[in-house]
Amino acid sequence: MFTVPADISHVKPPCHGWRLIEDGLLPGERNMAIDEALLNSFNPVSSAPVLRLYGWSPPALSLGRFQKAGEVLELERCNASGTVIVRRITGGGVIYHAEELTYSIVCAPDQIPPATSVKDSFRVLTSFLLAFYRQLGLDSCYAVDAASEGICLGERTAFCFAGRESFDIVVNGRKIGGNAQRRLKNCIFQHGSIPLLNMARVGLSFLRDRSPELAEGAGCLAECGITIDRDRLQAQLIAAFEASFGVVLSPDHLSSREQAAAERLYSTKYTRKRWNLEGIDDENTA
Repeated sequence: MFTVPADISHVKPPCHGWRLIEDGLLPGERNMAIDEALLNSFNPVSSAPVLRLYGWSPPALSLGRFQKAGEVLELERCNASGTVIVRRITGGGVIYHAEELTYSIVCAPDQIPPATSVKDSFRVLTSFLLAFYRQLGLDSCYAVDAASEGICLGERTAFCFAGRESFDIVVNGRKIGGNAQRRLKNCIFQHGSIPLLNMARVGLSFLRDRSPELAEGAGCLAECGITIDRDRLQAQLIAAFEASFGVVLSPDHLSSREQAAAERLYSTKYTRKRWNLEGIDDENTA
């Protein structure tokens, strides 16, 4: 893992030109293949950083990188309902993706404002979300700033919305969305969700442990009174990103290399049960 040195006097200033890729609604297998293709194709020396925005259709469950599907999910229930199961290249717990706006970021550490540690980079990279929610008129803050006595941060949970990390974002006492990060040499990949509707209870219904309290801490925009349509929300998110990081987002699309990589990952990895259910990748390097 890359750690930003304490002395940042020689760190290059953040990159001001970013690529913006808006993919709309895609199946989960496609979304995960594109995310990984963007990461694998990224050159920390020569590539422009990327913000990708997308959604999920049909709804899907995503497993964290190290989860075993049979241990956390009721697979018979998933199969009977036709619910898609995919695996992320990031850690964390199960997420049910439906009625949400999802982002992914690919960049080098020196292309963003300085962070004092890997953990602190979550604060840096989620700062645009904090600004976005506040621009919507919501009283948002980091979980570490809202934690009351007895709340345990950083506890591993099978269901994403049952746990809180220090720099998860909280609105009205509830965790809104989730974020996860993956590091390669001098590359940062991060993605996360912005829930439009609260689908946590639906997602919980597919888990082995369906204790109702596991979904009680999850929130969404609609419950906060935000009912702006998806396109307007996306435009406001883009504006918050540019303002927070002092960058310009230029609309773009996958390069031919990225597209080819995504197609290969889709066919040889993300449509295969060995990867999605067991985490075994027979042909690719995750």
